[in-house]
Amino acid sequence: MHEILIISGKGGAGKTTVTGAFAHLAENAIFCDLDVDAPDFHLISQPEQYESHEFWSGHEAQIRQDDCVHCGLCLELCRFDAIKLEGETYTVDPMKCEGCKVCVALCPSDAIDFNLKKCGEWYRSKTRFGHLVHAQLYPGEENSGRLVALLKDEARKTAKELGYEILLADGAPGIGCPVISSLSGTDLAVFVTEPTPSGLHDLERVAALCDHFRVKGCVVINKYDLNIGMTEKIESFCKQKGYLVAGRIPHSDAVTAAMVERKTVTEFDSAMYSDFAGIWNNVLSQL
Repeated sequence: MHEILIISGKGGAGKTTVTGAFAHLAENAIFCDLDVDAPDFHLISQPEQYESHEFWSGHEAQIRQDDCVHCGLCLELCRFDAIKLEGETYTVDPMKCEGCKVCVALCPSDAIDFNLKKCGEWYRSKTRFGHLVHAQLYPGEENSGRLVALLKDEARKTAKELGYEILLADGAPGIGCPVISSLSGTDLAVFVTEPTPSGLHDLERVAALCDHFRVKGCVVINKYDLNIGMTEKIESFCKQKGYLVAGRIPHSDAVTAAMVERKTVTEFDSAMYSDFAGIWNNVLSQL
């Protein structure tokens, strides 16, 4: 099975638009939305969930009131202002607790528990394109890299059970922990960029990250016709680094119109279908 990851060095470059088009064009593929902090692939794929699982990760302090001696040491030691005093009662604010365990370790009456916390949920679903593994972290929660690794493992299991040949993943923006976790086991990264100075800069960053982890990459230039000069600079960079430019995507109102209809752009516009079909074939040629 081949794993293809769609990423970019920034948000809003068009990753999900590209992933949705590839999902429509792909045959015998399973899909995975690895942008667990702000997933949006479900908006166009309209999944029907058939499995839902809780995601537990990290720890959170909780004071047992019956055992607390009201010494105030936890309030004094907490660097995150997560301990609250209301009257004579000490409690932990879950929105501020960073799970550092200082209060747990130094409580003289051993009155603070350190429990696993529920950070989000992950799902198995069916879409009109095939099976989808996706998730949603709760606002402000961490451990997105761990959740990404879990999703990829579950997608691989489902792919093996059902005989899929391709795992197509919509990655997170940037170059942080979720992206690094997404790259594990990836055969090909597709960099989506746009013809702006920041687009080129972020392409350089994410390409350097893939080079570091020895993941092969190719490039898709979104809205290339908005700045032909910058598009040529991006292509020059790709030639210098040895990256295939798999294709150019023109700026089109069809992209927004398709999103409003909760469709992929290839389902909505025949010209875009033709453009993406060529790009998808170029991507497959790199496997």
